[in-house]
Amino acid sequence: MARMTMIEAIRDAMDVKMGMDEDVVVFGEDVGYFGGVFRCTQGLQEKYGRHRCFDAPINESAIVGAGIGMATYGKRPCIEIQFADYVLPAYDQIVSEAARIRHRSNGQFTAPIVIRMPTGGGIFGGQTHSQSPEAIFTHVSGLKTLIPSNPYDAKGMLIAAIEDDDPVIFLEPKRLYNGPFDGHHENAVTSWAKHEKGEVPEGHYTVPIGKANVVETGMDVTILAYGTMVYVAQAAARENNIDAEIIDLRSLLPLDLDTIVNSVQKTGRCVVLHEATLTSGFGAELTALVQQHCFKHLEAPVLRVAGWDTPYPHAQEWHYFPGPKRVGKALKRVVEAQ
Repeated sequence: MARMTMIEAIRDAMDVKMGMDEDVVVFGEDVGYFGGVFRCTQGLQEKYGRHRCFDAPINESAIVGAGIGMATYGKRPCIEIQFADYVLPAYDQIVSEAARIRHRSNGQFTAPIVIRMPTGGGIFGGQTHSQSPEAIFTHVSGLKTLIPSNPYDAKGMLIAAIEDDDPVIFLEPKRLYNGPFDGHHENAVTSWAKHEKGEVPEGHYTVPIGKANVVETGMDVTILAYGTMVYVAQAAARENNIDAEIIDLRSLLPLDLDTIVNSVQKTGRCVVLHEATLTSGFGAELTALVQQHCFKHLEAPVLRVAGWDTPYPHAQEWHYFPGPKRVGKALKRVVEAQ
């Protein structure tokens, strides 16, 4: 086992796959010589050459479109959109081309492309560097949407994504790039920058796409979370002395519904947690599924805790994020409901 930050684990995943398969190429804005704005691709161009890791113009639609074309003709591009907020100009390419090409071609073509994007807030990036757009991808048939919460999962999930024959949206929580996050608001401003490392196997391994991880077992309530919110869930349960079963979804689409249902049927209560805005967020789909499959086992309504229904508030982002206090109130309300 090596010890790595999430940045190092993501870089190592690309390094492993580039070393194994010459069809794997990495490109995007500033990912070559500069090594990426967060340094996730640092050293890859020097190691593999400018034909395998290269810079692209500031044109997200062209980056994704070129990647789709390369993927349909045998390459396995792992491209970077510098911030998830910037992906919208390329959304038509992703939805109309990458997600549909297998079906439109009756299986003659696939699009084995990975689109990596830093997601979420926590770096005072403002409205155009801090959004959490996962729900707009989970709505699209033909895409797979992944969000790791730790270095081990980040490497294994990214390798699995690169090896997958269908397009994968790979969202990387910026607050977790440099180490685990303890979930507390009072420490949040500084903790995202700490270089805390997790244990990561060397070489090749995969984390299965579509399989959730039960982070903590419990009997009082099930908390469904992903990315940064896994740590907020842990902090809230700990601070309120609640025996919560915390599930890190890891894969939003495909979703591990069996793990969710088994947990909620055991606890009888559920809180759904995510950083994105509440209305039409992915939590709405999770809530509907829990209600559909676990109705007779529920002892209380399913509650969602999420970001505000406002444009991203730069000056108030640490209040916008669901924190232990807000999550704790929801947990108490669900657990105490009769």
